Amino acid sequence: MTNLSDSFKDLKAREQRELEQGGPQAIQKQHQSGKLTARERLERLFDQGSFCETDMFVRHRCTDFNMAQTYVAGEGVVTGYGTVNGRRVCAFSQDFTALGGTLGEMHSKKICKIMDLALKTGVPLVGLNDSGGARIQEGVDALSGYGNIFYRNSCLSGVVPQISAIMGPTAGGAVYSPALTDFIFMVKNTSHMFITGPDVIKSATGEIIDFENLGGAAVHNSKSGVAHFACENDADAIDNIKTLLSYLPSNNMEDAPRTEAKVDSRDYVPELDDIIPSEAMSDYDMKKVIRLIVDNGEFIEPHEFFARNIITCFARIGGYPIGIIANQPKELAGCLDVNAADKATRFIRFCDSFNIPLLTITDVPGYLPGSEQEWSGIIRHGAKLLWCYSEATVPKITLITRKAYGGAYLAMCSRDLGADCVLAWPTAEIAVMGAEGAANIIHRREIKEASNPKAKLQEKISEYRNLFYNPYVAASRGFIDAVIMPNQTRVKIINSLAMLQTKRESRPPKKHGNIPV
Repeated sequence: MTNLSDSFKDLKAREQRELEQGGPQAIQKQHQSGKLTARERLERLFDQGSFCETDMFVRHRCTDFNMAQTYVAGEGVVTGYGTVNGRRVCAFSQDFTALGGTLGEMHSKKICKIMDLALKTGVPLVGLNDSGGARIQEGVDALSGYGNIFYRNSCLSGVVPQISAIMGPTAGGAVYSPALTDFIFMVKNTSHMFITGPDVIKSATGEIIDFENLGGAAVHNSKSGVAHFACENDADAIDNIKTLLSYLPSNNMEDAPRTEAKVDSRDYVPELDDIIPSEAMSDYDMKKVIRLIVDNGEFIEPHEFFARNIITCFARIGGYPIGIIANQPKELAGCLDVNAADKATRFIRFCDSFNIPLLTITDVPGYLPGSEQEWSGIIRHGAKLLWCYSEATVPKITLITRKAYGGAYLAMCSRDLGADCVLAWPTAEIAVMGAEGAANIIHRREIKEASNPKAKLQEKISEYRNLFYNPYVAASRGFIDAVIMPNQTRVKIINSLAMLQTKRESRPPKKHGNIPV
């Protein structure tokens, strides 16, 4: 008969072996490379003492290439659940100290199991990625493992928030699971994402490029748009994940947590009255407008460095969580282009999936002109923006601060695309196009035949401006609900959000639409 004391000792010894991960040398190497270990990352993510580990003793079944004698602590990944700021979250953290965190059959099963738990219980999933990729020794079993994860990413999408942090190498098939999630955090200098690495690229094309310039945090945050956040280190990434989670509901059946606005929050903001420059061609910083409207000037901005001509961010206004999409006049005059359309549409769809109201702040002169944009498919990409605003059934509030011209006026959630409340400042200009272009088209013959064509052109430009460079024609047609002083913006939005809390809207039954991806 087995001695109970020996059984307990055996359990403790087995647990200790797992907690040691890949061993002291591997852990030291991890620290020397500027990275936390898998367990240290989870310890920082979860509230103290709340993490419950699952499948600690799972083992691989591979016998090829001497794998039968190869011990891999935790099968290269730590999985479990706990609370983050008091709210339940499921997570997995790949362990680079244990056989490079490579993914095999059982590694994948651990991840899939925690994903299934997140889906069944309706809690967010956080994946901390740090892996050498597929475990080559396991062949097709490793590939199958990735496939099972991808499938679940699709199943969880729109049901619970999925957040990925890239905290080391992520290459080949491994990049697709993060790409299927809602938000990707990368760490500067230590994380990399790419389909084919520098060596393969050199042998195939002759191009010489290093890891950082190929797939580093800066590249994917500014050029490709694959990543949403660039963080200074592992700790910074995890802290930002916790901040992001605070704005999100746990699942698609809940509302995002509302907080009480702090005492120092202001309803009337006189500084907004001086935001718009007197010169029509001058720019201003739309982020200043956002800071003056939202609670305590605080927001978190996905894709801060990508398509900077449009801003997407989460904030609270009067305690209500909200997603904000805004043109940025400081970048490309706030014009819409291919990347801006992609950035905004994905953000809109996320907010609509998780019951987060949308505030659109419009100052847009149009779509970015040029052959490059046309050849890149601005028609197709721009159509996504129209699609997603039309599809969204969450409360939609639009504020027009200055320019709202042509199709871009419509694309920034006009009344016709389903905006529930449209506000405009007295500086709003709603027209088919800019005055110069309109005058040249409407009065072309008259200008050409005038004794002084330049003077006649200026006269007609002024005439067009006087007619349409204001919000009152649109207000007279009911396309704008209220023309307000800028200082009233915050209180008007709070009132609108309060009214729209009980909004109910549905679309015709169908399997799904065919979005112009």
